[in-house]
Amino acid sequence: MGTVKSVLADDVQQVTGSALQGALVDLIDLSLTGKQAHWNVTGRTFKQVHEHLDELIAETRESSDSVAERAVMIGLNPDGRVETVARSTSLPALEPGYLPEDKVIAAITQQLAAVIGRMRVRIAETEPDPVTQDLLIGITAGLEKQHWMFSVQQ
Repeated sequence: MGTVKSVLADDVQQVTGSALQGALVDLIDLSLTGKQAHWNVTGRTFKQVHEHLDELIAETRESSDSVAERAVMIGLNPDGRVETVARSTSLPALEPGYLPEDKVIAAITQQLAAVIGRMRVRIAETEPDPVTQDLLIGITAGLEKQHWMFSVQQ
């Protein structure tokens, strides 16, 4: 099997690849955190929060696939293996067991804010590759919408 040759200059490819890999880890971990919360949320607004978490999970999974495919397009191999995500993530883990809705909403809001902050840095870093930058801008817009929708529930 051959390898994909990037159309980007080597230095741009490396910076862009690093940004994509970081985004991939954040998105995978955010989707896993969302799923953990989805299974364990409790409270009066359980159904609403449970279904909203489903939306977040679907969005982050789709976005992680787009990020990974973009990495391959520029000639790099994405690494979404569990050990890589566990080693590389900077998102705090949720507490084990059942979680009251207010704790879930607060935790997801905080995690979204952290990921959005890192995505904005990646957007700036990928200026030399406007295609990747555009992808990251679109993903960040979706995350910001999710952040807004979770934060108003607090």
